[in-house]
Amino acid sequence: MVTLDLKNTLAFVLAGGEGSRLKPLTQFRAKPAVPFGGSYRIIDFTLSNCIHSGLRRIHLLTQYQARSLEEHVRFGWNFLPRRLEQWITCTPPHHVTVGKWYRGTADAIFQNLHTIEDWQPPTVVVLSGDHIYQMDYRDMLAEHHEHEAALTIGAVRIRVEEAHQFGILQIAPDGRVKGFVEKPKQNAPEIPGDPGHCLASMGIYVFETQELVRRLIEDSRMPEGHGGDFGHHVIPRMIDAVPVYAHMFRGIEGEKSPYWRDVGTIEAYFDANMDLCNIKPQLNLYREDWPTYTLWHNDPPAKTVFSEPGDGRRSEVLDSLLSPGVVVSGAKVHRSLLSNRVRVEEHSHVDECIVMRGAVIGKHCRLKRVIVDKWNQVPDGTVIGYDPEQDRQRFAVSPTGIVVVPHGHRWS
Repeated sequence: MVTLDLKNTLAFVLAGGEGSRLKPLTQFRAKPAVPFGGSYRIIDFTLSNCIHSGLRRIHLLTQYQARSLEEHVRFGWNFLPRRLEQWITCTPPHHVTVGKWYRGTADAIFQNLHTIEDWQPPTVVVLSGDHIYQMDYRDMLAEHHEHEAALTIGAVRIRVEEAHQFGILQIAPDGRVKGFVEKPKQNAPEIPGDPGHCLASMGIYVFETQELVRRLIEDSRMPEGHGGDFGHHVIPRMIDAVPVYAHMFRGIEGEKSPYWRDVGTIEAYFDANMDLCNIKPQLNLYREDWPTYTLWHNDPPAKTVFSEPGDGRRSEVLDSLLSPGVVVSGAKVHRSLLSNRVRVEEHSHVDECIVMRGAVIGKHCRLKRVIVDKWNQVPDGTVIGYDPEQDRQRFAVSPTGIVVVPHGHRWS
């Protein structure tokens, strides 16, 4: 039986990603700060996993467009008792001492080696802050110690056509990693006996502290372009030198089909949100033993008003998620997610849409497969999602026709 020293384990959450494939949603915010599921932000899932797993010393490494992310964490995740040496803190690049941005995932940790030296943790956990999943990190930590590994990499099964987006692992029957290639453009190694699928890195690492420090110092001395990133540089150098193992993702106890999504494109983001509208979504937000925490808004309950006969004002809400403060006023909402303080006015139709905080959909509007960013005031009579050519003249449109109305859009 492995005894875990969770109290002294240090966690770094990499949350500085630009999320370029999610633009315009990431035009003014980091990818981890993008809203998800009506009431949450993407970062909330990783941080909630940390809390449930007993990791209470957490450094959130921010960089790109960090203001909204840092405010969300400061106001929504300030409940850990600092007097018990527990915290979640945002750490931007140290421009005064280093004078440059983080060059990559490994360089981000290297620039914070002083934190590791201050606290001397036995183990360091490095997490990605831009994926949607529920996971008990204690399982991975226990496996790491059982294998006496220098590094353990969280791994998930993906389709081979997605391999160019991830680091791809090759493992021995005992789980030891024998090969690693970062984002292969072609000929990605498939899982033996499972054609069409690869084993991808989740961007989740458990390091023995001394090994991590040694590798980061070594990496920092590499010429420009040959260091700074775990996937491209640090991990490939470790595989033949020290024990590196893979931990197969299995979610949390009781899950039959563990859920993990990289919502890195508009299509992936949209589909993951729409899945929450299903009768039995793949991601269960309703587990009482594993709640997803977030910034609490003091908003009133959601409500619908008007039920007039015939062609009068009548609210109909089907297969949708309504956050606190939402008002559907004589409108029809189908398979949509309405965030806090959204209002949908009379005789409007909202179908398969994501409407973010504080947005107002005016009267007699028709929206289909549209993402409306926060605080937009959609004018009366607006039609979006029915004429692709017209939509492209006004908005960003994804390859599959999903329309994104950006924050601060100027309505003509």
